[in-house]
Amino acid sequence: MEKIKMNTPLVEMDGDEMTRILWQMIKDELLLPFIDLKTEYYDLGLEHRNETNDQVTVDSANATKKYGVAVKCATITPNAARMTEYNLKEMWKSPNGTIRAILDGTVFRTPIQVKGIDPCVKNWKKPITIARHAYGDVYKNVEMKVPGAGVAELVFTAEDGTVTKEVIHEFKGPGVIQGQHNRDDSIESFARSCFKYALDSKQDLWFATKDTISKKYDHTFKDIFAEIFEKEYKEKFEQAGITYFYTLIDDAVARVMKSEGGFIWACKNYDGDVMSDMISSACGSLAMMTSVLVSPQGYYEYEAAHGTVQRHYYKHLKGEETSTNSVATIFAWSGALRKRGELDHTPELVDFADKLEKACLSTIESGKMTKDLALITSLPNPTVLNSEDFIKAIRETLEASLS
Repeated sequence: MEKIKMNTPLVEMDGDEMTRILWQMIKDELLLPFIDLKTEYYDLGLEHRNETNDQVTVDSANATKKYGVAVKCATITPNAARMTEYNLKEMWKSPNGTIRAILDGTVFRTPIQVKGIDPCVKNWKKPITIARHAYGDVYKNVEMKVPGAGVAELVFTAEDGTVTKEVIHEFKGPGVIQGQHNRDDSIESFARSCFKYALDSKQDLWFATKDTISKKYDHTFKDIFAEIFEKEYKEKFEQAGITYFYTLIDDAVARVMKSEGGFIWACKNYDGDVMSDMISSACGSLAMMTSVLVSPQGYYEYEAAHGTVQRHYYKHLKGEETSTNSVATIFAWSGALRKRGELDHTPELVDFADKLEKACLSTIESGKMTKDLALITSLPNPTVLNSEDFIKAIRETLEASLS
Protein backbone atom coordinates (compact mmCIF):
# COMPACT_ATOMS: atom_id res chain seq x y z
CA MET A 1 0.00 0.00 0.00
CA GLU A 2 1.06 3.59 -0.59
CA LYS A 3 2.43 5.27 2.52
CA ILE A 4 0.36 7.99 4.19
CA LYS A 5 1.82 11.44 3.60
CA MET A 6 2.53 14.01 6.30
CA ASN A 7 2.47 17.73 5.55
CA THR A 8 4.15 18.99 8.73
CA PRO A 9 6.74 17.26 10.91
CA LEU A 10 6.17 16.10 14.47
CA VAL A 11 8.74 16.99 17.09
CA GLU A 12 10.20 13.64 18.14
CA MET A 13 11.83 13.47 21.58
CA ASP A 14 13.72 10.22 22.09
CA GLY A 15 14.34 8.94 25.60
CA ASP A 16 16.05 6.44 27.86
CA GLU A 17 16.44 2.78 28.78
CA MET A 18 13.76 0.22 27.90
CA THR A 19 11.34 2.77 26.53
CA ARG A 20 14.04 3.91 24.09
CA ILE A 21 14.29 0.30 22.85
CA LEU A 22 10.50 0.10 22.46
CA TRP A 23 10.48 3.50 20.74
CA GLN A 24 12.57 2.18 17.85
CA MET A 25 10.57 -1.07 17.65
CA ILE A 26 7.34 0.93 17.39
CA LYS A 27 8.75 3.08 14.61
CA ASP A 28 10.12 0.09 12.71
CA GLU A 29 7.05 -2.14 13.00
CA LEU A 30 4.03 0.14 13.36
CA LEU A 31 4.85 3.49 11.78
CA LEU A 32 7.52 3.48 9.06
CA PRO A 33 5.93 0.67 6.99
CA PHE A 34 2.70 2.69 6.72
CA ILE A 35 3.57 6.39 7.03
CA ASP A 36 6.01 8.65 5.24
CA LEU A 37 7.03 9.75 8.72
CA LYS A 38 8.31 13.30 9.10
CA THR A 39 9.85 14.27 12.42
CA GLU A 40 12.29 16.82 13.77
CA TYR A 41 14.38 14.59 16.01
CA TYR A 42 15.80 15.49 19.44
CA ASP A 43 17.75 12.99 21.53
CA LEU A 44 16.67 13.49 25.13
CA GLY A 45 18.60 10.45 26.32
CA LEU A 46 20.45 11.31 29.52
CA GLU A 47 23.91 11.02 27.95
CA HIS A 48 23.05 13.54 25.22
CA ARG A 49 21.36 15.87 27.68
CA ASN A 50 24.60 15.78 29.67
CA GLU A 51 26.70 16.48 26.57
CA THR A 52 24.57 19.52 25.66
CA ASN A 53 24.22 20.79 29.23
CA ASP A 54 20.50 20.05 28.84
CA GLN A 55 20.17 22.57 26.00
CA VAL A 56 18.63 19.83 23.83
CA THR A 57 15.64 19.72 26.17
CA VAL A 58 15.05 23.44 25.79
CA ASP A 59 15.50 23.17 22.02
CA SER A 60 12.92 20.39 21.79
CA ALA A 61 10.36 22.45 23.71
CA ASN A 62 10.95 25.47 21.47
CA ALA A 63 10.58 23.24 18.41
CA THR A 64 7.20 22.15 19.78
CA LYS A 65 6.18 25.81 19.78
CA LYS A 66 7.20 25.98 16.13
CA TYR A 67 5.45 22.83 14.88
CA GLY A 68 2.61 22.59 17.41
CA VAL A 69 2.74 18.83 18.08
CA ALA A 70 5.37 16.69 19.81
CA VAL A 71 5.71 13.06 20.85
CA LYS A 72 8.04 12.18 23.71
CA CYS A 73 9.65 8.99 24.98
CA ALA A 74 10.08 8.44 28.71
CA THR A 75 13.27 9.98 30.14
CA ILE A 76 15.42 9.65 33.25
CA THR A 77 15.30 12.33 35.94
CA PRO A 78 18.70 11.75 37.56
CA ASN A 79 19.31 11.18 41.25
CA ALA A 80 22.60 10.65 43.09
CA ALA A 81 22.94 7.08 41.79
CA ARG A 82 22.44 8.24 38.21
CA MET A 83 25.12 10.90 38.67
CA THR A 84 27.66 8.11 39.14
CA GLU A 85 26.16 5.69 36.61
CA TYR A 86 26.19 8.23 33.76
CA ASN A 87 29.13 10.34 34.95
CA LEU A 88 26.96 13.47 34.84
CA LYS A 89 28.24 17.04 35.03
CA GLU A 90 25.36 17.91 37.35
CA MET A 91 22.04 16.51 38.52
CA TRP A 92 19.93 17.73 35.61
CA LYS A 93 16.32 18.74 36.20
CA SER A 94 13.36 16.66 35.06
CA PRO A 95 13.05 17.02 31.25
CA ASN A 96 9.28 16.93 31.63
CA GLY A 97 9.44 19.76 34.15
CA THR A 98 11.62 21.85 31.81
CA ILE A 99 9.35 21.24 28.81
CA ARG A 100 6.18 21.93 30.80
CA ALA A 101 7.61 25.19 32.12
CA ILE A 102 8.33 26.37 28.57
CA LEU A 103 5.04 25.23 27.04
CA ASP A 104 2.76 25.97 30.03
CA GLY A 105 -0.66 24.32 29.85
CA THR A 106 -2.07 21.25 31.56
CA VAL A 107 -1.30 17.53 31.37
CA PHE A 108 -4.40 15.34 30.93
CA ARG A 109 -3.95 11.64 31.76
CA THR A 110 -6.63 9.02 31.16
CA PRO A 111 -6.56 5.24 31.65
CA ILE A 112 -6.69 3.11 28.50
CA GLN A 113 -9.62 0.78 29.07
CA VAL A 114 -9.71 -2.64 27.44
CA LYS A 115 -11.98 -5.66 27.83
CA GLY A 116 -10.54 -8.25 30.16
CA ILE A 117 -8.55 -5.80 32.29
CA ASP A 118 -10.85 -4.79 35.13
CA PRO A 119 -10.02 -1.92 37.54
CA CYS A 120 -8.90 -2.96 41.02
CA VAL A 121 -11.51 -0.55 42.36
CA LYS A 122 -14.61 -2.49 41.35
CA ASN A 123 -16.99 0.47 41.41
CA TRP A 124 -14.95 2.42 38.81
CA LYS A 125 -17.20 2.04 35.78
CA LYS A 126 -15.76 4.94 33.75
CA PRO A 127 -12.21 6.28 33.34
CA ILE A 128 -11.00 9.05 35.66
CA THR A 129 -8.98 11.73 33.88
CA ILE A 130 -6.22 13.43 35.86
CA ALA A 131 -5.60 17.06 34.91
CA ARG A 132 -2.11 17.83 36.15
CA HIS A 133 -0.81 21.37 36.39
CA ALA A 134 2.28 21.58 34.23
CA TYR A 135 4.35 24.28 35.90
CA GLY A 136 6.29 24.94 39.06
CA ASP A 137 5.99 23.59 42.60
CA VAL A 138 8.56 20.90 43.48
CA TYR A 139 9.61 20.54 39.81
CA LYS A 140 11.06 24.06 39.83
CA ASN A 141 12.16 24.02 43.45
CA VAL A 142 15.38 25.45 44.90
CA GLU A 143 16.96 23.38 47.67
CA MET A 144 19.63 23.99 50.28
CA LYS A 145 21.28 21.83 52.92
CA VAL A 146 21.65 23.59 56.25
CA PRO A 147 25.05 22.85 57.84
CA GLY A 148 24.16 23.81 61.39
CA ALA A 149 22.38 26.19 63.73
CA GLY A 150 20.99 29.42 62.28
CA VAL A 151 17.87 31.19 61.01
CA ALA A 152 16.35 30.45 57.59
CA GLU A 153 14.28 33.24 56.04
CA LEU A 154 12.06 33.62 53.00
CA VAL A 155 12.96 36.95 51.38
CA PHE A 156 11.21 38.82 48.53
CA THR A 157 12.71 42.00 47.08
CA ALA A 158 10.26 44.02 44.98
CA GLU A 159 11.31 46.05 41.93
CA ASP A 160 11.15 49.23 44.02
CA GLY A 161 13.55 47.73 46.56
CA THR A 162 10.93 46.92 49.19
CA VAL A 163 11.91 43.81 51.13
CA THR A 164 9.45 41.34 52.69
CA LYS A 165 10.70 38.61 55.02
CA GLU A 166 9.24 35.56 56.72
CA VAL A 167 11.13 33.30 59.10
CA ILE A 168 11.07 29.72 57.83
CA HIS A 169 12.73 28.05 60.81
CA GLU A 170 15.29 28.62 63.54
CA PHE A 171 17.63 25.66 63.14
CA LYS A 172 19.38 24.20 66.20
CA GLY A 173 21.38 21.84 64.02
CA PRO A 174 21.71 20.55 60.44
CA GLY A 175 18.65 20.30 58.21
CA VAL A 176 17.33 21.00 54.74
CA ILE A 177 15.29 23.76 53.08
CA GLN A 178 13.14 23.70 49.94
CA GLY A 179 11.71 26.74 48.16
CA GLN A 180 8.81 26.43 45.71
CA HIS A 181 7.00 28.92 43.56
CA ASN A 182 4.17 29.30 41.10
CA ARG A 183 2.72 32.12 39.02
CA ASP A 184 -0.81 33.47 38.90
CA ASP A 185 -0.83 33.47 35.10
CA SER A 186 0.14 29.80 34.98
CA ILE A 187 -2.52 28.86 37.52
CA GLU A 188 -5.06 30.83 35.47
CA SER A 189 -4.06 28.89 32.33
CA PHE A 190 -4.36 25.66 34.31
CA ALA A 191 -7.86 26.58 35.48
CA ARG A 192 -9.10 27.61 32.03
CA SER A 193 -7.64 24.47 30.43
CA CYS A 194 -9.47 22.32 32.99
CA PHE A 195 -12.79 24.13 32.62
CA LYS A 196 -12.59 24.01 28.83
CA TYR A 197 -11.62 20.33 28.78
CA ALA A 198 -14.55 19.53 31.10
CA LEU A 199 -16.95 21.34 28.78
CA ASP A 200 -15.50 19.69 25.66
CA SER A 201 -15.77 16.22 27.20
CA LYS A 202 -18.96 16.97 29.16
CA GLN A 203 -17.53 15.66 32.41
CA ASP A 204 -17.70 16.99 35.97
CA LEU A 205 -14.52 18.69 37.21
CA TRP A 206 -13.01 18.19 40.66
CA PHE A 207 -10.15 20.27 42.02
CA ALA A 208 -8.24 19.56 45.23
CA THR A 209 -5.40 21.18 47.21
CA LYS A 210 -4.48 21.41 50.91
CA ASP A 211 -5.52 25.03 51.51
CA THR A 212 -6.26 24.42 55.20
CA ILE A 213 -2.52 23.89 55.80
CA SER A 214 -1.07 25.96 52.97
CA LYS A 215 -3.14 29.08 53.61
CA LYS A 216 -1.37 31.25 51.03
CA TYR A 217 0.24 28.94 48.44
CA ASP A 218 -2.51 26.35 47.97
CA HIS A 219 -5.24 28.85 48.83
CA THR A 220 -4.14 30.95 45.85
CA PHE A 221 -4.89 27.99 43.56
CA LYS A 222 -8.32 27.57 45.15
CA ASP A 223 -9.16 31.28 44.86
CA ILE A 224 -8.08 31.59 41.22
CA PHE A 225 -10.13 28.53 40.21
CA ALA A 226 -13.18 29.87 42.05
CA GLU A 227 -12.90 33.35 40.53
CA ILE A 228 -12.49 32.13 36.94
CA PHE A 229 -15.31 29.62 37.33
CA GLU A 230 -17.74 32.22 38.67
CA LYS A 231 -16.88 34.84 36.03
CA GLU A 232 -16.37 32.71 32.92
CA TYR A 233 -17.69 29.18 33.23
CA LYS A 234 -20.51 28.84 35.77
CA GLU A 235 -23.34 29.43 33.30
CA LYS A 236 -21.68 27.24 30.65
CA PHE A 237 -21.37 24.39 33.15
CA GLU A 238 -25.03 24.74 34.12
CA GLN A 239 -26.07 24.67 30.47
CA ALA A 240 -23.94 21.58 29.86
CA GLY A 241 -25.36 19.85 32.93
CA ILE A 242 -21.96 19.38 34.58
CA THR A 243 -20.54 20.59 37.90
CA TYR A 244 -17.35 22.04 39.35
CA PHE A 245 -16.42 20.71 42.78
CA TYR A 246 -13.62 21.77 45.15
CA THR A 247 -12.39 19.78 48.14
CA LEU A 248 -9.23 19.01 50.10
CA ILE A 249 -6.80 16.57 48.51
CA ASP A 250 -7.22 13.95 51.25
CA ASP A 251 -11.02 14.17 51.00
CA ALA A 252 -10.75 13.89 47.20
CA VAL A 253 -8.76 10.65 47.53
CA ALA A 254 -11.44 9.16 49.77
CA ARG A 255 -14.22 10.27 47.42
CA VAL A 256 -12.42 8.98 44.33
CA MET A 257 -12.15 5.48 45.79
CA LYS A 258 -15.92 5.35 46.31
CA SER A 259 -16.92 6.98 43.00
CA GLU A 260 -17.95 5.41 39.69
CA GLY A 261 -15.42 7.55 37.78
CA GLY A 262 -16.26 9.46 34.63
CA PHE A 263 -14.94 12.84 35.77
CA ILE A 264 -11.83 15.04 35.57
CA TRP A 265 -9.73 15.38 38.71
CA ALA A 266 -7.57 18.51 38.58
CA CYS A 267 -4.43 18.37 40.72
CA LYS A 268 -1.37 20.47 41.39
CA ASN A 269 1.83 19.32 39.70
CA TYR A 270 3.12 16.77 42.22
CA ASP A 271 -0.33 15.55 43.26
CA GLY A 272 -1.15 14.89 39.61
CA ASP A 273 2.09 12.98 39.13
CA VAL A 274 1.31 10.64 42.03
CA MET A 275 -2.45 10.27 41.52
CA SER A 276 -2.16 9.51 37.81
CA ASP A 277 0.17 6.62 38.64
CA MET A 278 -2.26 5.38 41.27
CA ILE A 279 -5.22 5.48 38.88
CA SER A 280 -3.34 3.93 35.97
CA SER A 281 -2.02 1.12 38.17
CA ALA A 282 -5.47 0.48 39.63
CA CYS A 283 -6.86 0.33 36.09
CA GLY A 284 -4.40 -2.36 35.07
CA SER A 285 -0.91 -1.07 34.46
CA LEU A 286 1.22 2.05 34.43
CA ALA A 287 1.63 1.33 30.72
CA MET A 288 -2.13 1.71 30.18
CA MET A 289 -2.55 5.47 30.45
CA THR A 290 -2.48 8.28 27.90
CA SER A 291 -0.80 11.59 28.68
CA VAL A 292 -0.99 14.84 26.74
CA LEU A 293 0.24 18.32 27.61
CA VAL A 294 -2.20 20.89 26.23
CA SER A 295 -1.02 24.50 26.13
CA PRO A 296 -3.39 27.48 25.96
CA GLN A 297 -1.35 28.62 22.97
CA GLY A 298 -2.28 25.49 21.05
CA TYR A 299 0.79 23.29 21.58
CA TYR A 300 0.41 19.55 22.20
CA GLU A 301 2.97 17.13 23.61
CA TYR A 302 2.06 13.43 23.82
CA GLU A 303 3.93 10.93 25.99
CA ALA A 304 3.50 7.82 28.11
CA ALA A 305 2.68 8.50 31.76
CA HIS A 306 5.18 5.91 33.04
CA GLY A 307 8.96 5.91 33.39
CA THR A 308 11.82 4.29 31.51
CA VAL A 309 11.27 0.73 32.84
CA GLN A 310 14.80 0.53 34.25
CA ARG A 311 14.58 -3.04 35.57
CA HIS A 312 13.61 -4.42 32.16
CA TYR A 313 16.39 -2.44 30.51
CA TYR A 314 19.04 -4.05 32.70
CA LYS A 315 17.61 -7.46 31.78
CA HIS A 316 17.71 -6.45 28.11
CA LEU A 317 21.38 -5.49 28.41
CA LYS A 318 22.13 -8.96 29.79
CA GLY A 319 20.47 -10.50 26.76
CA GLU A 320 17.49 -11.69 28.78
CA GLU A 321 13.98 -11.63 27.38
CA THR A 322 11.56 -8.93 28.59
CA SER A 323 7.80 -8.61 28.34
CA THR A 324 7.41 -4.85 28.46
CA ASN A 325 4.03 -3.22 27.82
CA SER A 326 4.35 -0.66 25.00
CA VAL A 327 0.69 0.40 24.77
CA ALA A 328 1.05 3.85 26.37
CA THR A 329 4.06 4.65 24.19
CA ILE A 330 2.14 3.53 21.09
CA PHE A 331 -0.79 5.70 22.16
CA ALA A 332 1.61 8.65 22.52
CA TRP A 333 2.50 8.23 18.85
CA SER A 334 -1.11 7.71 17.78
CA GLY A 335 -2.25 10.74 19.76
CA ALA A 336 0.41 12.94 18.17
CA LEU A 337 -0.32 11.61 14.67
CA ARG A 338 -4.06 12.16 15.16
CA LYS A 339 -3.53 15.74 16.31
CA ARG A 340 -1.12 16.37 13.42
CA GLY A 341 -3.74 15.04 11.04
CA GLU A 342 -6.46 17.20 12.58
CA LEU A 343 -4.36 20.37 12.39
CA ASP A 344 -3.15 19.65 8.85
CA HIS A 345 -6.55 18.43 7.60
CA THR A 346 -5.20 15.01 6.59
CA PRO A 347 -8.03 12.60 7.51
CA GLU A 348 -6.04 9.55 6.40
CA LEU A 349 -3.53 10.25 9.19
CA VAL A 350 -6.35 10.55 11.73
CA ASP A 351 -7.85 7.29 10.46
CA PHE A 352 -4.49 5.54 10.78
CA ALA A 353 -4.12 6.72 14.39
CA ASP A 354 -7.58 5.40 15.20
CA LYS A 355 -6.82 2.02 13.62
CA LEU A 356 -3.46 1.77 15.39
CA GLU A 357 -5.12 2.24 18.78
CA LYS A 358 -7.89 -0.20 17.91
CA ALA A 359 -5.26 -2.74 16.83
CA CYS A 360 -3.59 -2.47 20.26
CA LEU A 361 -6.83 -3.09 22.09
CA SER A 362 -8.00 -5.83 19.73
CA THR A 363 -4.69 -7.67 20.16
CA ILE A 364 -5.08 -7.64 23.94
CA GLU A 365 -8.76 -8.63 23.76
CA SER A 366 -7.79 -11.59 21.55
CA GLY A 367 -5.70 -12.86 24.46
CA LYS A 368 -2.25 -11.74 23.27
CA MET A 369 -0.59 -9.46 25.82
CA THR A 370 2.48 -8.67 27.89
CA LYS A 371 3.12 -10.27 31.27
CA ASP A 372 1.88 -7.30 33.36
CA LEU A 373 -1.58 -7.65 31.79
CA ALA A 374 -1.60 -11.45 31.73
CA LEU A 375 -1.20 -11.44 35.52
CA ILE A 376 -4.42 -9.47 36.01
CA THR A 377 -6.64 -10.27 33.02
CA SER A 378 -10.02 -11.93 33.38
CA LEU A 379 -9.61 -13.47 29.92
CA PRO A 380 -8.99 -17.24 30.01
CA ASN A 381 -5.59 -18.66 29.02
CA PRO A 382 -3.85 -15.49 27.81
CA THR A 383 -0.79 -15.76 25.59
CA VAL A 384 2.17 -13.95 27.16
CA LEU A 385 4.35 -12.28 24.53
CA ASN A 386 7.76 -10.70 24.88
CA SER A 387 8.29 -7.01 24.13
CA GLU A 388 9.05 -7.42 20.43
CA ASP A 389 6.49 -10.13 19.68
CA PHE A 390 3.70 -8.07 21.29
CA ILE A 391 4.46 -5.18 18.93
CA LYS A 392 4.61 -7.60 15.98
CA ALA A 393 1.24 -9.05 16.99
CA ILE A 394 -0.21 -5.54 16.94
CA ARG A 395 1.26 -5.06 13.48
CA GLU A 396 -0.55 -8.17 12.22
CA THR A 397 -3.84 -6.84 13.57
CA LEU A 398 -3.13 -3.40 12.11
CA GLU A 399 -2.28 -4.78 8.67
CA ALA A 400 -5.54 -6.70 8.62
CA SER A 401 -7.51 -3.53 9.35
CA LEU A 402 -5.63 -1.51 6.71
CA SER A 403 -5.87 -4.09 3.91
